[in-house]
Amino acid sequence: MRVFFQQLINGITIGSTYALVSIGFTMVFGVLELTNFANGSLYMLGAYLSLMLYSATGMNAFLAFFISIILTGGVGYLLDRLALRRLRNKKAPKLTGLITTLGMSMIIDNTIMLAFGSETKPFPNHFDFGRIEIGSVVISWVQIIILATALTLMLILSFVVYKTKIGKAMRCTSQNAEAARLMGISVNRVIAFTFIISGVLACISGNLVGMYYQTVDITMGASIGMKTFASAILGGVGVLPGAMVGGLVVGVIETFAAGYISSGYRDAISFVVLILVLLIKPSGLFGSKQINKV
Repeated sequence: MRVFFQQLINGITIGSTYALVSIGFTMVFGVLELTNFANGSLYMLGAYLSLMLYSATGMNAFLAFFISIILTGGVGYLLDRLALRRLRNKKAPKLTGLITTLGMSMIIDNTIMLAFGSETKPFPNHFDFGRIEIGSVVISWVQIIILATALTLMLILSFVVYKTKIGKAMRCTSQNAEAARLMGISVNRVIAFTFIISGVLACISGNLVGMYYQTVDITMGASIGMKTFASAILGGVGVLPGAMVGGLVVGVIETFAAGYISSGYRDAISFVVLILVLLIKPSGLFGSKQINKV
C-alpha cells in the first residue's frame, strides 16, 4: 500500500506538468484547429534558457526563471507572427500550418543542440527544502511546489478563458473566426496571445521538470510532445478541463507502469490506455461529438 500511494503522488506530480503543456497545446488547437508540434520544443527551450541565464545572472535563479518565461513566450509569439499569420492571410490549408510548426520545432531543437551540445545537462534544484513524511509516504517540497504551481496556473487560466473579455474573444474566435472579426474582435491579437500563453506554460513546465529530475536533455521536447498529444486527445482536444485531467491521467498511468511493470514500458502503457479510451469514446473523456451540417 505504501508503494501504491508513493507512486500515486509521483504520478500526479509529473502529470501536472504534462497538464500545463497540454493546456497550451489545446488552447492553440481550440482557437486555430491547429496541431502545434513546436509546443514540445518551447518546453525544452524554456528549460535550457533558464539554465543558461542562471549562470549569466550570477546564480540568480528567480531572475533567470523570469527572463526565460518572457523569452519563451516571445518565441511563441514569433512562431505565429512570422510564419503562421502569413499562412492565414494567404488562406493556406491547415495542413500547411501543421507542417510549418513541425519545421519550426526542428529549427528550435537543432539550435539548442548546436548551442548546448547533445549531452545531458545537470539542472539545479532551487526548491530542495527537504521532504515531508506522511505515514510511510514521502513527499518532497519540490513535488509540493510543482503541484501548487500547476493547480494555481490551471485555476488562473480557467478564470481567464471563461470569465474575462480576452477569454470570451478566444472562445468566439474558436467557434467562428470570420464572425468574430466582423464583430470587431482582433483575431490576430487573440491568436498571438494564445501562442504567448502556450509558450509561457511550456517554459514553466520545462523548468519544473528540470528541477524535479535535476537534468535536462535534447530528447525532452520530443518526449513531452508525445505526452501532450496523448493528454489532449484523452481529455478531449480543445477542452481545457479535459487537458488538465488528461495530463494527470497520463502521468499517473505511466508512473504506475514504470513502478509495477518496467520503466521501459511506461510510454507504451500510456498509449495503450489512450487507444482503449478512444475506441470507447473517440471524442475523448470530455469532448463532445461534432455534427457537421451539409
